[in-house]
Amino acid sequence: MNWQDRAFLLKLTLAVTMLAHSVPGMVDGGVNAFGRLYLDPAGFAPFGLPLAWAIKLSHVAMAAALLSGRFIKPLGWITISVLVMGIIMVHGREGWFVVGGGRNGVEFNVLLIAAFLTVMYPDGLRRRQIQ
Repeated sequence: MNWQDRAFLLKLTLAVTMLAHSVPGMVDGGVNAFGRLYLDPAGFAPFGLPLAWAIKLSHVAMAAALLSGRFIKPLGWITISVLVMGIIMVHGREGWFVVGGGRNGVEFNVLLIAAFLTVMYPDGLRRRQIQ
C-alpha cells in the first residue's frame, strides 16, 4: 500500500468520524441541547445555539473537504481549533483517557489533531526546497 492509498484511508476514516460526530446530533436534537444546555451556560449566551450549529456544520464541511481534496487546510485549522477548545472546555479536566483508565479525556482529540495535521501537511511542516 503506497502513501496515497494510506492517505486516502486516513482521509476517509476522518471524514466518517466527523460525520458520525455531527450528523446524529443534527437529526436527534443533540446539537440544540449542546448549544442551549452547555454553551449558553458556559458563557456563550445568546450565541450558544448558533455556535453549536456552526461547529457541527464545520464538521460536515471538513468531511466534504477530506473527500473532495479541496479546502483541507483552512477547514482543518477550523476543526483543530474546535478540538482544542473541546480539550480546554471539557476534556482537559477529565485527564488523558477516553475509556479504560478514565472517562471523556483528551486522548481522542489529540489523536484527531495529529491525524488532521498529517493530512494537511503530508510532507511535514518543513519548508520545501525549490530546485
